[in-house]
Amino acid sequence: MIQKDIKNLIFDFGGVLIDLDRGRCVERFAQLGLERVEEMLGLYYQQDFFQQYEKGLISSAAFRDEIRAKSSRPLTDAEIDDAWNSFLVSIPSYKLDMLLELRRHYRVCLLSNTNEIHWLWSCANAFRYKDYGVDDYFERIYLSYEMRLAKPDAEIFRRVLADAGMCAEETLFIDDSAENCQSAASLGLSTYTPKPHEDWRPLFR
Repeated sequence: MIQKDIKNLIFDFGGVLIDLDRGRCVERFAQLGLERVEEMLGLYYQQDFFQQYEKGLISSAAFRDEIRAKSSRPLTDAEIDDAWNSFLVSIPSYKLDMLLELRRHYRVCLLSNTNEIHWLWSCANAFRYKDYGVDDYFERIYLSYEMRLAKPDAEIFRRVLADAGMCAEETLFIDDSAENCQSAASLGLSTYTPKPHEDWRPLFR
C-alpha cells in the first residue's frame, strides 16, 4: 500500500505502462540487415548510437542514417521507423483508467528514457483511449531525449523535482529498473519496482 504522506507520483513508461517486445524489434532490424543489434538494445538501457538517440544527442534523421549505414541497404524512413516501433506493444486500458483516477488524488508525472520516434508513435497510438490523449494522464511529462539526460543519472531526478516543485519525501517513483529506483531513492524518493507485466493497481487500494 502507498504511504499516506505521498502526494506525487512519477511513472516510468516502458515496462511499467507500455508493454515491450525487445525480441520482435531485434528480429525486425535483423531482417533489415542490421547486425549486432541485439548487443545494442536492452529493456532498460541502450548502447552505441541508440543511447545517443535516447539522450537527444543525435536527431531522428541522423539515427535513421546510422541504421542505413550499418545495414548497407537503401532503407526508407518508414521501414526504419516500423522496425524501431515494433519494440512497443500497447498500454493495457486498465492502466490508462488507473492513471485518470490517480490524477484525481495525486500529482502524476511521467519520466521516461525514450526517443522522438517512439514518443510520437506512442502519442498517436498507445495513449489514444476513448476521448483521451497523452496530456490527460499526466500533469507534466519529462523525456530523456528532450532533457539530454537519462536515468539512472541522479541529475535527471533533481531536475524533475525542481521543475515540478515536488518534495522528494512526498514523491513515489515507479520504474521497472532496480538501478533507476536506487538512484531515485538516494535522493529521498520512495520507489517501487514492478515485475514484468505486473498489475500494480493494488498499490493504490
